[in-house]
Amino acid sequence: MLLKTQAVVLRTIKYGENKLIVDFLTEVEGRLSCVVGIPKTQRGKLKKQFFQPLSILEVELDIRPHQQLHHIRDARISIPYATIPFNPSKLSISLFLAEFIYYGTRDEQLNPALYQFVVNSLQWLDGCEGQFANFHLVFMMRLSRFIGFFPNVEDYQEGDFFDLRAATFTSQEPLHTDYLSAPDAVRINTLLRMKYASMHLFRMTHEDRNRIVDVIIQYYRLHVPSFPELRSLEVMKELWK
Repeated sequence: MLLKTQAVVLRTIKYGENKLIVDFLTEVEGRLSCVVGIPKTQRGKLKKQFFQPLSILEVELDIRPHQQLHHIRDARISIPYATIPFNPSKLSISLFLAEFIYYGTRDEQLNPALYQFVVNSLQWLDGCEGQFANFHLVFMMRLSRFIGFFPNVEDYQEGDFFDLRAATFTSQEPLHTDYLSAPDAVRINTLLRMKYASMHLFRMTHEDRNRIVDVIIQYYRLHVPSFPELRSLEVMKELWK
């Protein structure tokens, strides 16, 4: 079956001499893994540079039921980036988020709202001319809304703990160890109220951001099966020192 869809590249792995395995988040099928042959000359339609992490493509896929790997028949850039590939900070964020989305959405099927959130967020980052140091934090927490474990901020009261397992604020210290103390719970409550357009108004230190990243990843590990250590995390943590 031939399928035409917009798709976001999440990961690319070399396969043999002239092939790539590409993991996509697609608009109409959710997550798909595909194999593509890359011509050795520049004359071919399929070019290796199309498949950089978080590229937004229009693809034509040969979908083969009951197979893990499908085939890419054609691909072209759907939404070109103006700044992300050329701004070192934005590029570092994009590489980190590509890995984060890859593991965070690994079991996702068709989810148009999730897909649109990812694409809209990437376009916002690409077009941002101001401060975006908190972008990855807002993105990571808001992604949880589409996967099913976004906390209810209306429950928060000053001094509350945050139960990472139950994804709720609570006045009682949980009986297990997967919770945040009141100072960290305040940070999470603040983060949950941020939007891209207003996040620059919230002052954070380098240490604050890195602490929040660690907390969010711990949170995802409790709710997403087999969520691993992220190889790009240390590079992300070096930004804005």
